[in-house]
Amino acid sequence: MTRKALGRGLSALIPSNPASVSAAPAAPAPVHSPDGGITKVPVDKIRPNHLQPRRHFEPEALTELATSIKQHGLAQPIVVSYDLATRSYELIAGERRWRATQLAGLTEIDVVVRHPRDEKHRMALTLIENLQRADLNPIEVALGYLRLMKEFGINQTALAEEVGKSKATISNTLRLLELSEEIQKALQYGQLTEGHGRALLTISEPNLRHAVFQKLVANKLSVRETEALAREMEAGPLIEDAPAKGKKAEAKPADLRALEDSLQQLLGTKVVIRTRKVASKGSIQISFFSFEDFDRILKVLKK
Repeated sequence: MTRKALGRGLSALIPSNPASVSAAPAAPAPVHSPDGGITKVPVDKIRPNHLQPRRHFEPEALTELATSIKQHGLAQPIVVSYDLATRSYELIAGERRWRATQLAGLTEIDVVVRHPRDEKHRMALTLIENLQRADLNPIEVALGYLRLMKEFGINQTALAEEVGKSKATISNTLRLLELSEEIQKALQYGQLTEGHGRALLTISEPNLRHAVFQKLVANKLSVRETEALAREMEAGPLIEDAPAKGKKAEAKPADLRALEDSLQQLLGTKVVIRTRKVASKGSIQISFFSFEDFDRILKVLKK
């Protein structure tokens, strides 16, 4: 399997053929480890990699993988480098498989040994090896993309070419980092998909975005339902609220906007407050999008 050189900023670090990576000048590998081949090493001789983009390991999924490894063995070897000074290995890719192997009670694991020339080369190998896997969550991928761009001075176009994605995909994934910390955590823990995150990004107002986020989590909305809700929320007031032709729209007082924001956060839905010429009189419009949504709002109001 061949891999393209990783952009102008990375081409000097990652050769086009993995075999040439292994053959690069570096500290010699341990005697029992064939260059670039698969070998078995003790699991307690391997340490995690601080450059690993994955931050969360689901305990239940690890247990399931451990059971599978115990019954059927490791389907794919992990990738490590060898540190001659400490006579130990450092993970490049496969920390989840390594953890599951430990959990299974096995003492050895299949590895492929790479020989990075320096710390930057190690980082490039680690990030690329992990980003090419399908089991990273969207935020881990976005952080990996961002780190590659910053560390090696490449733009989104070059990065897209190297990881085999379109520039639009790279851009959309990076934009997920604009979401609030709470929404990013929901993406990391699998409560939302990347599609949900992209739909939320179409809402420019943070409080309104948060209200839609709460609604989609509470009602387990699909991506399409979230997109429709986001479009409706972002569209703003209903057409009947628009000023008559030739008349200038009056800005809503700041205190009313603040009240609307507070109610939107409380109820998790769009709220519009209208006042008459006599400011002490008016109406509140609370939007709902299904009977289940209506029942949820009613329960909040009854508290």
